[in-house]
Amino acid sequence: MKSRGLLIALVVIGVLAVFVLGIFLWGLGIYNSLVGLDEGVRSAWSQVESQYQRRADLIPNLVNTVKGFASQEKAVLLGVTEARAKVGQITVTKDVVEDPVAFSKFQAAQDQFSSAISRLLVVAENYPTLKSNENFLSLQTQLEGTENRIAVERKRYNDVVQGYNISIRKFPGSVIAGMTGFKEKQYFKAKEGAENVPEVKF
Repeated sequence: MKSRGLLIALVVIGVLAVFVLGIFLWGLGIYNSLVGLDEGVRSAWSQVESQYQRRADLIPNLVNTVKGFASQEKAVLLGVTEARAKVGQITVTKDVVEDPVAFSKFQAAQDQFSSAISRLLVVAENYPTLKSNENFLSLQTQLEGTENRIAVERKRYNDVVQGYNISIRKFPGSVIAGMTGFKEKQYFKAKEGAENVPEVKF
């Protein structure tokens, strides 16, 4: 009778051990999946940063080229230089994608920089000699290509973030994410006012 009770106890302990091990392995699998998604977000973010850095590196040459032809456009040239400096002052850490305030500041500075560059290119339209300058044309082409790459990388980043955010919000990922500190990542959003149709005046 004693051996039968011991056998039942061992079976129950064995079943519990298998159950606990199963739950542990299941949680470990979800955790590893979240780690992979988190690394995907970091990788996509570094691509976005890389393209923004490429754009920032092109600007001094572009400004100097325009300055040679249109030195009277000091306000525009200064605006571009200041916007570039503001972008450079923002310290971008790996945690910026989890901090809505920091992410918003980063995006606002980049949007302001984009606007300043657009104004610079509009000024260039007023100078036919500048528009035909080989150096300027090359820089303009590189800048346009970089802007396209920025748009592509931002979309890729948003897609990766969407997959990550869904995973940490859906059950059972939400339980593991909450226990292990995975936080929601921020999306790039359209510039404020982008939904309005531009007004064209003739």
